[in-house]
Amino acid sequence: MNFQNQTTKNPNVKIGQAANFPTIRPRRLRISPQIRAMVRETNLTPNDLIYPLFVTHGRGVKTEISSMPGVYNMSPDMLAEEIHSVAELGIPAVLLFGIPAEKDPIGLENFADNGIIQQATRAIKETIPEMVVITDVCLCEYTDHGHCGILNVGGQNRPNLHLPEGYVLNDETLEILAKVAISHAAAGADIVAPSGMIDGMVAAIRTGLDSGGYEHTPILSYSTKYASGFYGPFREAAQGAPKSGDRRSHQMDPANIREALRETALDVAEGADMLIVKPALAYLDVIRTVREHFPELPLVAYNVSGEYSMLKAAAAQGWLDEERVALEILTGIRRAGADMIITYHAKDAARWLQNA
Repeated sequence: MNFQNQTTKNPNVKIGQAANFPTIRPRRLRISPQIRAMVRETNLTPNDLIYPLFVTHGRGVKTEISSMPGVYNMSPDMLAEEIHSVAELGIPAVLLFGIPAEKDPIGLENFADNGIIQQATRAIKETIPEMVVITDVCLCEYTDHGHCGILNVGGQNRPNLHLPEGYVLNDETLEILAKVAISHAAAGADIVAPSGMIDGMVAAIRTGLDSGGYEHTPILSYSTKYASGFYGPFREAAQGAPKSGDRRSHQMDPANIREALRETALDVAEGADMLIVKPALAYLDVIRTVREHFPELPLVAYNVSGEYSMLKAAAAQGWLDEERVALEILTGIRRAGADMIITYHAKDAARWLQNA
């Protein structure tokens, strides 16, 4: 619009006012809730949401996670009620994270026939077969060192490479990840989601699934996962914090976006069926960029534990309206280009949307 002074041509137009005012008034389309809904450009529905669940051994266990109010560690026998509530809200999928009975250097329970994820997957499928079960394929919750793969210890694994002590070994880890994915698929998982940012993980898992007769199992790859400070509450929930060091040798530097495109292109070439950007709120530009460069694949954004807990804490203090801000955040993630959102607010958001 031309906001120059038009008084010489039209004495009724004031200085600083558009020449075509009052003919054009954008506020006409904001006058009522019904009209606003009709012209809304980005829609958020329960079908866009994926609900993460933490499962642990035992019976009758439902323990709230202190840093994530409203989120629980649950035993498999407690999942039926939870899954029914998820389904009734119209949420189509859950993402499972497991807490093992015992931990070891390679995370044996992660691919055990009666591991915690395997038990939980079967329990969900017995309750509501149509519920889409996505399983996290990583080692950090299952290893006694808390890292996402097999570690270089004393140089005994690859002495010729002169790798740092405690370095996550890439190629040795791939074999374990393939075993985990096959085990989860055998238990009934609909989708497997490798999250370790290990080079070649999608190709290794695809080869393993195909050779095991699970060629129809999709891979939802954490193709862009940053070494973020927003994961703190999750590490309490999943009991997977590293005992030493950090994960910056395999997760991405938060300052980089071209690297995200390279990582995504590699995963696409290796056979990823769906993509994830994690975290979401501080990486909306990354979501948008990945969406624009890879429009052919479904894109998921992970609204992570720290993002959830910050809002919960502010709402508990009365500083923010939780419902309004949570829906605003989730809508913003969709607007940035995400087709689906993994979020701990999924059940609450679905209720709010139904009551809107």
